[in-house]
Amino acid sequence: MKIVKHISIVLLCLLGSIQGQAKIKLAALFSDNMILQQQQLVPVWGWAEKNENINVTTSWDAKTYQVKVDANGKWKLAVQTPSAGGPYTIEVSQSTEKIVINNVLIGEVWLCSGQSNMEMPLKGFSGQPVRNGNDIIVKSSNSNIRLITVPRASVLVPQENFEGKWEVAAPQTTSNFSATAWYFGTLLQQVLQVPIGLIHVSYGGSNIEAWMNEEMLKDFGGVSIPKKKEDIKEPNRTPTVLYNGMLSPVIGYGIKGCIWYQGESNYERPEQYKDLMKKMVGSWRNLWGQGEFPFYYAQIAPFNYAQFHPKEIVEKYNSAYVREAQFKASKEIPNSGMAVLMDIGEENNIHPVDKEKGGNRLAYLALAKTYGINGFEFESPKYKAMEIIGSTITISFDDAPNGLTSFGKEITGFEIAGEDKVFYPAQAVLRRKSVQLSSAQVAKPVAVRYLFKDFTKAELFSVGGLPVSSFRTDEW
Repeated sequence: MKIVKHISIVLLCLLGSIQGQAKIKLAALFSDNMILQQQQLVPVWGWAEKNENINVTTSWDAKTYQVKVDANGKWKLAVQTPSAGGPYTIEVSQSTEKIVINNVLIGEVWLCSGQSNMEMPLKGFSGQPVRNGNDIIVKSSNSNIRLITVPRASVLVPQENFEGKWEVAAPQTTSNFSATAWYFGTLLQQVLQVPIGLIHVSYGGSNIEAWMNEEMLKDFGGVSIPKKKEDIKEPNRTPTVLYNGMLSPVIGYGIKGCIWYQGESNYERPEQYKDLMKKMVGSWRNLWGQGEFPFYYAQIAPFNYAQFHPKEIVEKYNSAYVREAQFKASKEIPNSGMAVLMDIGEENNIHPVDKEKGGNRLAYLALAKTYGINGFEFESPKYKAMEIIGSTITISFDDAPNGLTSFGKEITGFEIAGEDKVFYPAQAVLRRKSVQLSSAQVAKPVAVRYLFKDFTKAELFSVGGLPVSSFRTDEW
């Protein structure tokens, strides 16, 4: 009897050992309640004992895919997704184990990244509310919206995974989720009537270099790549560390596109920002291997950045220069668009309470430019050209299909200058798609600036309510 018992214990131990070695592990992105990008060949990956055969069966077509685990214990394959729908299941199995992923939807998946204005949750930050946030949270239950957040992580080497899981939208899950991303996703879901998945990857106070790897930064002078833990002086601003800790684990997941809200932490170095942004977007696209996926971003809102330097006034610290760099980037990054937020800035709050305008305007860009829906305004009017006749300058604009408006308020934000480069406030006369400017102090004007200040408030809009960005015609 003792011998039989002993043999049974040995067999159980052996079986436990075999199962322990062969255990399948899925990346955090592949959990119950997940969403996969529709009508796309999307990757699925995880880990198991090397040389094992992994089978992945998708319930929407009853098709089984097979792959062998590599020498490092990792496996990856691609499955073909159908049109939007669900719920479905995905079964991942090997000789001794099976995992079933339940409640899988097929729809549209977007990556949502940046710094604190993307990170700011619907419930707000401590002492800093999101307008109507509580009301939105209460009404947020929606089984067709799925959310996942990558937790903050600043590390030296690229990570393969993170702690997290997909969740169904409901008050207990949306309250801590990005407000900007939520408004973006809910408007897409309402209009497109398909499931929406939002992957949130952001870190407050982060600069753009933290979201780039060493290869992306090699052509930019003055960038110090950390080599040891002690080199990470600032977890959100040290080059490469957020790319390694937060972006790396999601690279390759099937997405439709990306929204981005960042720039505040680069306001002191506007001269580099356009090129950094171009490099980052192009490099992310190469890493995803999906071609030039849509990349839509928010232009930072006006704010009194000078308060960060009370004893040092430097002209380039004027955040209008970063807004200008962001505008220029939109002209040079293919398949991109910029949401202008000149009307939501707060002089002493870098986190505007109005997150709805930003999220909705990013959604307008996606709905029009990615999904081909028309009949509404989706881009802010843009400076087109100026014509000088005598002492009057006429500024014309593109992307104002129904004209311009100040909503009945006086326009005081224009300035003009002559060859002496001294700017004076201009009197503005609004025409349908243009503005005529003049000043008694400038007999022969040569340059125009509009709201080219650190903190200011929008004055000029499209009839559809989209504000004109700050701009200048000079390069002084």
